[in-house]
Amino acid sequence: MSAILLLALCLGIGLAMARHERLPPGAPQALNFWIVNVALPALILVEIPKLHFSRELLFPAVAPWFVFLGAVVVFRFVGRRRGWSRGTIGAMILTCGLGNTAYMGLAMVEALRGAAYVGPAVIADQFGSFVALSVGGVIVAAIYSGAPPSMGDIARRMLGFTPFLALVVALVIWPLGGLPEVLQTVLMRIGQTLTPLALFSVGLQLKLGGIGAQWKTLLGGLGWKMVIAPATVFAAAWTLGLHGPVPVAGILQCAMPPMVTAGILAEQYKLDPVLANLVIGVGTILSLASLPLASALL
Repeated sequence: MSAILLLALCLGIGLAMARHERLPPGAPQALNFWIVNVALPALILVEIPKLHFSRELLFPAVAPWFVFLGAVVVFRFVGRRRGWSRGTIGAMILTCGLGNTAYMGLAMVEALRGAAYVGPAVIADQFGSFVALSVGGVIVAAIYSGAPPSMGDIARRMLGFTPFLALVVALVIWPLGGLPEVLQTVLMRIGQTLTPLALFSVGLQLKLGGIGAQWKTLLGGLGWKMVIAPATVFAAAWTLGLHGPVPVAGILQCAMPPMVTAGILAEQYKLDPVLANLVIGVGTILSLASLPLASALL
C-alpha cells in the first residue's frame, strides 16, 4: 500500500505542479531525459545480467507484440465500421497498442512485486514494447499520416536510444556475471530515482479535457489495452503452464496504460493528437487502481 501511495503522490504532485505558474520551462523534457538516458539504463545494466536464461523469457518479449498487433487488427476494423478518420485509427493503434512499460511499467512492477520482477519487465519493455514502437509504431504512424517509412530512420531511432545500447551492453556482460558489486550498488541507487520521477513526469504531462465527447472511443480503446489484451495474455500463460516472476511481469506490462512516447509519435505525425493525449491521461489515472487489482489477482 505504501508503494501505491508513493506512486499516487508523485503523480498528484506532477498534476498540481503542471498548473503552477512557476514551473521551469522544459521541466518535463529534462526529467524525461534523466529517466530515459540515466535511470532506466542504470536499472537495465544491473537487473538484466541477474536473469537466468530460459525459454520463459520469450514470453514477456513476445506478449507486448500481441497487444500491438491485436490493436492493429481491432482498431482498423472498428475504425472502418465507425467511420473514423485515418488519423484517429492511427492514434488509437499507437496509444492502445503500446503500453507505458518503461516510465510507469518498471516503476509499477517494482512497487507492486519487487526488484526480482524488474529484469523480466525490462525484457518486455526493451524486446517487446520498445522494438514494437521503434519498428511497428513508426510504420503505423507513417502509413496513417501518408508519409512513407524510412528504414534508415528506424535504424537510427534504435541505435540512438540509450536504453537499447544499455541492453546490448547488459547482454554482453551477462555471461560474465554482470558488473562488479560496487558498480551495481551505485547504479541501483541511480535506478531507484526512476519510480518517483517517472510518475511525477507523467503527472506534468497529463491532459484530461474533453472526456465527455470521446467517452465511447476511450471505453473501447482502454478496454482493449487494459482489460481484454492482458486477460488474453494471462490465458496464454495459463495454457502454457507458465508460473512465477517472468510471466507475471509480462502480464503486468501488457496491462500498463498507454505509452506516453506513442502519444508524442502521434503528435509528430499529426494523428489526432488531442485524442491521443486524452487516452494517455485517462488510462494513466485508471491504472493506479487497475494495476494493483491485476497484481492481486495474479
